[in-house]
Amino acid sequence: MDLEECLAMAAGKTAALFAGACALGALAADGGPAQVEALRGFGHHLGLAFQLVDDLLGIWGDTRATGKPVGADLHRRKKYLPVVAALRSGTPAGRRPAELYHDERLLKSTGVARAPTLVEQAGGRDWALAEAARQRSMALDRLAEVTLDPQAAHGLRSLVDLAMHRSS
Repeated sequence: MDLEECLAMAAGKTAALFAGACALGALAADGGPAQVEALRGFGHHLGLAFQLVDDLLGIWGDTRATGKPVGADLHRRKKYLPVVAALRSGTPAGRRPAELYHDERLLKSTGVARAPTLVEQAGGRDWALAEAARQRSMALDRLAEVTLDPQAAHGLRSLVDLAMHRSS
């Protein structure tokens, strides 16, 4: 699986949910077609940023804060975006998590504990942070395309901050 496939999967799930919610909110508020489309795009990019942060928390988060066991999805070899970025980095550091991820015996023995470090060394964490920031910026650009009630605009910008800065 490559990064484009993983991003498309996130776009079809999390981003679609956020995009639909934002478009429906605009429709419910009697927004015109341009406003509905801008807010749909806002939700799409917000959803991708949210998913990227969620993947980061799934690998490097604090179980007490997230409520889910960190590393459990690594053990099941879930295709987290940071992991795929590391596996597809084409770097010598990227070969190490690839070997670990593709050998179930290695992953089960000590690999789950080592995998986050290997993914980070291969650039997966930095890529995901940068892509989340890029998606955040695109969401805010789409939001800026429409004139909203100041309180509503503030609430939507607060959602962006919440999505990006959840407990880790």
